[in-house]
Amino acid sequence: MKRIKKLFWLLKATFIVFIFSGFQLNKSTETQVRKADVIIYGGTSAAIIAAVQVKKMGKSVIVVSPDTHLGGLSSGGLGFTDTGNKEVIGGLSREFYQRLYQYYQNNSTWHWQKKEEYGNKGQGTPAIDGTNRTMWIFEPHVAEQVFEDFVKENKILIYRNEWLDRSEKGVVKVAGSIQSFRTLNGNVYQAKMFIDATYEGDLMAAAGVDYHVGREANSVYGEKWNGVQPEVFQHGHHFKAKISPYKIANDSTSGLLPEISSEPIAEYGSGDNKIQAYCFRMCLSNHPENRIPFQKPEGYNPARYELLARVFATGWRETFDKFDHIPNRKTDTNNHGPFSTDYIGKNYDYPEASYDRRKQIIKEHELYQKGLMYFLQNDKSIPADVHEKMQEWGLPKDEFKDNGNWPHQLYIREARRMIGEFVMKEADALGKTQVPNPIGMGSYALDAHNAQRYIKKDGYVQNEGDIGVHPDKPYSIAYGSILPKEKECNNLLVPVCVSSSHIAYGSIRMEPVFMILGQSAATAAVLSINNKVSPQQLPYSKLKAVLLKDKQRLEL
Repeated sequence: MKRIKKLFWLLKATFIVFIFSGFQLNKSTETQVRKADVIIYGGTSAAIIAAVQVKKMGKSVIVVSPDTHLGGLSSGGLGFTDTGNKEVIGGLSREFYQRLYQYYQNNSTWHWQKKEEYGNKGQGTPAIDGTNRTMWIFEPHVAEQVFEDFVKENKILIYRNEWLDRSEKGVVKVAGSIQSFRTLNGNVYQAKMFIDATYEGDLMAAAGVDYHVGREANSVYGEKWNGVQPEVFQHGHHFKAKISPYKIANDSTSGLLPEISSEPIAEYGSGDNKIQAYCFRMCLSNHPENRIPFQKPEGYNPARYELLARVFATGWRETFDKFDHIPNRKTDTNNHGPFSTDYIGKNYDYPEASYDRRKQIIKEHELYQKGLMYFLQNDKSIPADVHEKMQEWGLPKDEFKDNGNWPHQLYIREARRMIGEFVMKEADALGKTQVPNPIGMGSYALDAHNAQRYIKKDGYVQNEGDIGVHPDKPYSIAYGSILPKEKECNNLLVPVCVSSSHIAYGSIRMEPVFMILGQSAATAAVLSINNKVSPQQLPYSKLKAVLLKDKQRLEL
């Protein structure tokens, strides 16, 4: 009897502990429901500018950022601003560049060189524009601080490292309207209006909005520069000499060198699922006191860079053509040439990939690029003049300090693109049409990087996909390009993964334009709330009036 009683009390105590433990578990993982008038998903430049605009218009806003650092590419290494006619940049986007101007007016900010030593070289216009009080060339950490200042001054609530639950349960929709979305941390975000300001378009996709990945055939929208473009060379990013793709030169039985596809090239103008190459926009320093030499990366194999050695052997010497100088003896280093920092053909699955797979792709890009830099600094096949000059460069000690001085943002040049109320097409981005209901402007060339490296019929290697066609004039961007079809979602705006063809996106995808569209999307979201209509039903006249008041540039 005593044994039975003892067993009873033991079981009872175990049950109490189990219940209490369960209570504690539930308590610690209790879902938080966070509400605002407008919720913005993303930590990009567009996301922060959109949040500022919502607050300026008197509504509550929450930024749900999967990123820890704010600003995307604008603070992630792209300091040599990509844009054409800077007169078309208005509103908060222009204020961003004006704040940079103010920062660099202070001589104490020039740590590694004197201001007068920097010069004034920008892309198309002066780097420092005293007339318009703008600065178009800048250091990554300075740009990030400007975004953080925007957040602090406007008391913007941000939850960082919050990743959208992309499962079927991640987004709750009722009658075409997003009610809420859930993050992997278990938190729920409810709002009247939502903005997807990510480079990937994850919220857009999870909400059931139609989109496209890859290059459309030219026949889809009646275009010329979309689709597969073999033997079309509009930059210097192709093999100008005959280079063998095989391990033993001209011996096809020896196998292919790394970084070359065995897939045959498709017909000119045909569509595919390939996307333009990604890379990190490296910030480098040549100041001896602020320079970290490149170390041999994990898994380094010089054989993967043999193609570059063969290019050098032909006499090619354009290695440093895109070491674009930014203040304090640093660079925004971009891809240039037939074999460079673009990791061609290694990102096709990125737009739809799981978070784990994306992290793997990002790491692969990092190791490829670090290996390339180590190869240029150390391999015996590198010509002496290139080798000697490469020794001057390294990663800056005062940038990306919490990430081994490496950029925290991969250049996602293109991922998903929405198919919305209006699709921006090649003719629109070339300034040949008058689009309906403009909400901002662009002016950069149709700029697509290579999408594949293949073997030609003559047995030599070549790249494909690099396009650079300049517009006749700055062009307007249609309001409908940031709107999903109303039947698909009636309370979401998409200012980054905009509705456009692949080649039109090649021009639209510039950071100043993303900020412009972020502000316009936020304006439309607030006005839609105030007028109790969907963004698709918002009278354009009301939107236009506020955009002009806020100094957005809508048309020439």
